[in-house]
Amino acid sequence: MPGSPRTRMMPVAEDASVTQLELFFDLVIVFAFTMVTDFAAHETTAVNLLRALLILTMLWWAWIGYSWLGNVIKADEGIARVAMFVAMGAVFLIALTIPEAFHDLPGGWYGPLVFVIAYLAVRFIHLSVFWLASTHDAQLRRQVIRWAAGSLSVASVLLVIGAMTSGTAQLALWLAALAWDMGWTFFAGNEWRLYSASHFAERYGLIVIIALGESIVEIGVGVAGLPISWSITVGSMLGLAVAGLLWWAYFDVAALVVEHAMHRAQGERRIQIARNCYTFWHYPMIAGIVAMALGLKKVLSYVGGAQGHSLSDALHGIPLFALYGGVIAYLIALVGFRHYATGKLLTPRVVAVVALLALIPVAWVLPALAALGVLCAVLLALIVFEVVVYAQPRDAIRHGLN
Repeated sequence: MPGSPRTRMMPVAEDASVTQLELFFDLVIVFAFTMVTDFAAHETTAVNLLRALLILTMLWWAWIGYSWLGNVIKADEGIARVAMFVAMGAVFLIALTIPEAFHDLPGGWYGPLVFVIAYLAVRFIHLSVFWLASTHDAQLRRQVIRWAAGSLSVASVLLVIGAMTSGTAQLALWLAALAWDMGWTFFAGNEWRLYSASHFAERYGLIVIIALGESIVEIGVGVAGLPISWSITVGSMLGLAVAGLLWWAYFDVAALVVEHAMHRAQGERRIQIARNCYTFWHYPMIAGIVAMALGLKKVLSYVGGAQGHSLSDALHGIPLFALYGGVIAYLIALVGFRHYATGKLLTPRVVAVVALLALIPVAWVLPALAALGVLCAVLLALIVFEVVVYAQPRDAIRHGLN
């Protein structure tokens, strides 16, 4: 890589691990995820949920660029370190402007435009560093040019125009920008570089862990200031158990299997696994966790008696669909994640998805705490079944016997 010792970029080694700076960056991103949860919880309507999903998708799309960049050059060396800190500041600004991304608040700057400018700053910093990193790599330079020419050029215009409008027009323009941006990735080619499969898999695993951790934080936020009681204790333990079971569903075997498949893959196939299994299939996992956090927050406020609710109140509408739908999206993503890499369909997880869909009408009439208990029971049954029935292959995968 070119440059003086202080500014040069250093390539990532095959056995590299995620740097502390990348983890720091990810913590700021996940803080923005929590702001999305608060944004969705502020107004539980279908339109606002769509807005929240759009903002979450924009954050995800900004983050994945840095996951690829950090697999080409070391994020904590030379000019890349400076770029990461500047991008981190822009992400923090995005998070702060989420509450007024669609409705400008009186006083101060115009919120929607600040949101878009901060988002585009994150994207263009990434593009600039990738451009410098490809100086002596003709293949990577071609890929960066193709991707940027068709992606950011169109999306940036739509985002800025959308920020100057409001209501349905703003939402439609931003949706169009994001759909174009993400869709173009499939047409931009497979000439990206992936120097370390283990680093790439670890980076995505960490963002899942941090997001699950933030869902637990939402449990605490949901009961902050309320007197401790048996219902809050049970609800908190059930919420923690759900998060733990989702962790198990990802990290026990699935993450290892797909990482091994990516290690074995060569050429374009490795890039396709990285793009489809991680960049795309991980998005519904993160979206599912954020939605589940919204549901957990509402359940704990119900069982704690906040805002006039009682222990017998059922969880209706958006909060219920967020709780169950978030877990369903997470499980579907795990099925697609593993199927694309290995060709194997995880039937028990498909059955669990069908069972949860069928149980939504039941949960609709149950007290909120009971609805959370049912969700936890289905996940526990799934994990116990997989551990018992797939004991031998599970042991072989986890302990390197295959």
